Amino acid sequence: MLQGKSILLGITGSIAAYKAIDVIKGFSQEGAKVSVIMTKASQQFITPLLIESATGCKVYSDMFGDAFSHIDLPRNADLFLIAPATANIISKHAMGIADDLLSTAIVAFKGDIIIAPAMNWRMYENPVIQKNLEYLKSLGVKTIGPEWGSLACGEEGIGRMSEPKKIIESVISAFTPKDMCGEKVLVTAGPTREYIDPVRFISNRSSGKMGYAIATAAARRGAMVTMISGPVSLDKPENVSVLSVNTSAEMHLAVMDKISASTIFIMCAAVSDYTPAFLSDKKIEKTDTLTLNLISTKDILYEVGLLSDKPFIAGFSAETGYRIDRAQEKLLKKNVDMIIFNDVSKEGSGFDVETNEVVIIDKYGQQPLPLMHKEAVAMKILDRIMELKKINL
Repeated sequence: MLQGKSILLGITGSIAAYKAIDVIKGFSQEGAKVSVIMTKASQQFITPLLIESATGCKVYSDMFGDAFSHIDLPRNADLFLIAPATANIISKHAMGIADDLLSTAIVAFKGDIIIAPAMNWRMYENPVIQKNLEYLKSLGVKTIGPEWGSLACGEEGIGRMSEPKKIIESVISAFTPKDMCGEKVLVTAGPTREYIDPVRFISNRSSGKMGYAIATAAARRGAMVTMISGPVSLDKPENVSVLSVNTSAEMHLAVMDKISASTIFIMCAAVSDYTPAFLSDKKIEKTDTLTLNLISTKDILYEVGLLSDKPFIAGFSAETGYRIDRAQEKLLKKNVDMIIFNDVSKEGSGFDVETNEVVIIDKYGQQPLPLMHKEAVAMKILDRIMELKKINL
């Protein structure tokens, strides 16, 4: 997601400086080039050699060690991140003070700046620090965190630096065009569980990764995103409101409750087609055979397609084999705007993997996509949705 981007990272004197290693590694995994400036105070907590050894990134710290580094580094960067950002560097920048390499480079930088504050809660709540933060925000500086939790001094309060994953997400979001501002996106994700008794249920192999990728991508693009998720083992996406459900009936109720406030509905969840006709209130004793009577669940996508005032609707058609004809049938029968077909029997596509290979189908034709990471697939799906919404204005 950050392929080809150049990020300048400033590390200041906080015990949270050790987290910078994971931040740098995360950027590198996303394809970014990272340059690092460390203050003298930060080197009391972590050494430049450790940063360079762990990440392979060159570290700068001496104002006069590299001629014009205070100009060259910010000039060649696409984004400036200060993590951790102490009360000192926040106040320096608010006052325009440039007395070391980092503070001077910040003043020389012309682009997006993100700071991740880290300090004791008393320092963070100090009116002077709050005033300086608000002033920097008014100039366009973005902040991530801090968070409430245990602090290095043994106290609890707001002041913990955000975790590397959240910081990386904020940087990715900063680079993502906000072409979906004003859109209210409802996404379903994951499997459902249809209970047989209090301990047994019928489900499927959906991991939820595709739906979570779509929700994440829409939030990065500026949309207000609500996700209705079946039971998965995934972290909650940043800037996404998540409603957890278990059964297909619960998902149906949740969708119908939220759909009227949505401008885009993406049905990515693998909802069970059948549910037991009878739910035992006690665990069924083991026998040689067990016969289940199954009945159909409600077709959520179909019901949404029947609404008179419906949003843009996209659904998924997971098939085993190249049954794209079934996906095309769904587009018409369910009265939706888009169907995303994928053959889950193909290697690297479908359930339990990070990649997917899909065909986007709408009334104007088909758009086959090569095998790619689900985040990239999500972006392509949203690209096409926004194109169709413009066509249908």
